[in-house]
Amino acid sequence: MSSTTRGRPSTFSRDRAILGAARLFWRHGYSGTSTRTLTTELGISTSSLYAAFGSKAGLFEETVRTYAERYREIYQQAVAEPDVLAVIERVLVDSVGEFTQSSEVHPGCLISSAALADSTSTLDARAYIADLQASNAEALLTRLRQAASDGELRPGVSPETLTSFIQSVWHGLSAQSNLGAGRDELLDTARLTLRLIARQTLATSSQA
Repeated sequence: MSSTTRGRPSTFSRDRAILGAARLFWRHGYSGTSTRTLTTELGISTSSLYAAFGSKAGLFEETVRTYAERYREIYQQAVAEPDVLAVIERVLVDSVGEFTQSSEVHPGCLISSAALADSTSTLDARAYIADLQASNAEALLTRLRQAASDGELRPGVSPETLTSFIQSVWHGLSAQSNLGAGRDELLDTARLTLRLIARQTLATSSQA
């Protein structure tokens, strides 16, 4: 038996453990979540937690990366779309889908959570998320610059300004989801944003 599985109960689910830990970290932060609280929530012993994740810090790092990296995937898939409005639609609509997943399978959006106020010796969550968001924004900006070069945007429309606007809406949707806004409400906002962008920035508004 390997060292990574020794001491864990036969019913141990790594995914469920990460989800349960994420709920605690998101709510209370890293420092505010004790190892005892984690083991009680996950239904495992301290030795099992260490066998599975190495340490409390290792568990925290894995929870942050597990849920934050999904946003990178959304942006990477979005910028691969051939149509610029489809790019923006996927960024906003797919993110709303991520923000509003059932609490049974998702701990909520990390971006506005208590976890960002804390750091560990292995991962500075605030810096990690800032770098992730900068990477996502840069990927979107590169795609919008290509759209401008291809004539998809109206002359004079700044890809930088449009990127900033989309990112501002994205953060607003994230914040609203954490305040309890439902999926339909957030989708309405996302689709209004798409209509405004189509009318004001695209070379043809026939897609609105």
